[in-house]
Amino acid sequence: MILKVYTDWWARGNPGSAGLWVYIIDEKWTPVEKRYKSLWVKTNNQAEYLGALNWIQRAIELWAKEIELYMDSQLVVNQLSWIFKMKNPELKEIKFEIDKMINAWWWKISFIHIPREKNKEADRLSNIAMDKNEI
Repeated sequence: MILKVYTDWWARGNPGSAGLWVYIIDEKWTPVEKRYKSLWVKTNNQAEYLGALNWIQRAIELWAKEIELYMDSQLVVNQLSWIFKMKNPELKEIKFEIDKMINAWWWKISFIHIPREKNKEADRLSNIAMDKNEI
């Protein structure tokens, strides 16, 4: 099964209240799952990588044989695709976990950049997740 995973993340304040969301559809554009998750206090970059880690893992749990991960962060897409190098040690650790998970799964994954305006539902859900963190 091919799963298209649309995800977004935010951290208000950077670092600040962080949330991430996912909208998963199959190859026929049938909705499979829509979720959001609070991360409490994180930076934008931490939230981006934790979002990728969480939702790749979720797609694998849903028995995907191919994953297309859509994100509006071109930097993260290029780093996950090994086009750009990473310097931040904490983000490298999360990337290592992502790579380890993908290698154990061994099917096909694509990282695809999309403009923010084509990811509006992601933005809406990540804001809900962040609102749940705030007092």
